[in-house]
Amino acid sequence: MTEPVSVLPISRRFIDTLVLILVPICLVACAWFKVDQTALISLVVVVLALVPFFLQFEQKKPKPRDIMPIIVLAALAVAGRIIFAPLPNIKPVSAIVIVAGICFGRQSGFMTGALAALVSNLFFGQGPWTPWQMYGWGCMGYMAGMLEDHGIFKHQVLVYVYGFIAPVMYGLILDTYFFIGFVGEANLSAAVLVYSAGLTASLMHAIATVVFLVPLYMPWRKKLHRLKRKYGIE
Repeated sequence: MTEPVSVLPISRRFIDTLVLILVPICLVACAWFKVDQTALISLVVVVLALVPFFLQFEQKKPKPRDIMPIIVLAALAVAGRIIFAPLPNIKPVSAIVIVAGICFGRQSGFMTGALAALVSNLFFGQGPWTPWQMYGWGCMGYMAGMLEDHGIFKHQVLVYVYGFIAPVMYGLILDTYFFIGFVGEANLSAAVLVYSAGLTASLMHAIATVVFLVPLYMPWRKKLHRLKRKYGIE
């Protein structure tokens, strides 16, 4: 049976897209105009970009049965990040966030990723990087839900392709946060050094995500879709 495709109003789609592109626009503008206190300004923009997603989720007035999958999947992501803490960049968080976005939609995917970053950093340490991790993992879940809505993931292998690309993009977001916020002189040579240093970690993250997706994706997808049908989860 084909799963029903959730359709967001155009206004909601426009707002979601706008807040998601607000952060990179701010980063480029800060670098171009060499704004002082760029780290603080970028942090504020990321927080403001996260607010509409939380407000939209609240305005939907979700029932407890609608919230529970997000809480459970976010908790599993947090537990996975803690359990695999001794292994740098080898975490199941991204795989779980992607599954959440595919099974429960873009909004739930974003919330799962954002909450997983926020709660897990209660153990790993909160800081100015937390909103960026919330934004990065939130975008990962949001994009997974959007691609699922457009039928991109009809072929299972494309989920694994996205599972490789998405963590690399996540790494670029975090590297950009460091580059724009903390590198004194933003030039090409400095950019090459920063992004080259982060490339290895991003690739390890990408490979680990695919490794976790291979055993988790299909079994979890079947079980989660069965729960959606049984309990009428939106």
